Amino acid sequence: MVGIENHRFKFIFNFVLLTSNLLSQITSNFKIMAQDLKARTKKFAIDCGKLCRNFPHTREYNAYVNQLIRCSSSVGANYRASQRGKSTADFINKLKIVEEEADESHFFIEILLELYDLGDENIKNEMIRLCKEANELVAIIVASINTAKSKLK
Repeated sequence: MVGIENHRFKFIFNFVLLTSNLLSQITSNFKIMAQDLKARTKKFAIDCGKLCRNFPHTREYNAYVNQLIRCSSSVGANYRASQRGKSTADFINKLKIVEEEADESHFFIEILLELYDLGDENIKNEMIRLCKEANELVAIIVASINTAKSKLK
C-alpha cells in the first residue's frame, strides 16, 4: 500500500510540476506576444508619420495627414495603456479604442492613396503596406477582445 501511495504522490507531484511549468511557459508566451504587438503598434505609428512627410503641404492634404498622424499614434499609445488595464473590462475598453483607431488609420491611408497623384510608386506601395498592416492590427485586436470577453463569462 505504501508503494502505491508513493507512486501516486510522485505522479501528482510530477503532474503539478509539469502543469506549473506549462502555465509559466504560456504566461511567458503571452508576455512576448504583448511586447511584439507593443513594438508593432509603435512601428505602425512611426511608419505612418514617415509616410506623411511625403505629401504636399496643402489644405486638403494637411487635414488628412494630421488625422492619420493622430489616429495611428493613438493605436500604439492605447495598446500600451491596455497592458496596464486595471481590470479585464478596462483592458477590453482600451482595446476597443485601439481597434477604432487602427480602422480609422486605414480609412485615412485609403483617402490619401486615392488623392495621391504625384506618381511615386514607392510611396503608393508603402500606403498599400500600411493599409494591410492596419487591417492585420484590427484583426489581432478584435481576436484579443473576443478572447478577453470570453474570460469574463
